[in-house]
Amino acid sequence: MKTKIKEFRARYDLTQKQLAILVGIRRETIHFIEKGKFNPSVKIAYRIAQNLNTTIEELFIFDDIDDED
Repeated sequence: MKTKIKEFRARYDLTQKQLAILVGIRRETIHFIEKGKFNPSVKIAYRIAQNLNTTIEELFIFDDIDDED
């Protein structure tokens, strides 16, 4: 999963550490999410989006979702 977290952090001049504090998680977690090495829970994704004044859909790019119809 790809993200636009880094782009949104830049808009608000936030470091990974500052965003992590706002969200209530470790800076390393933000780092791993940005690098696509960790998929956050819905709760964490929501808190990140909320603190960056956007939506989960705008922040996270689900490029490999399989249709299971």
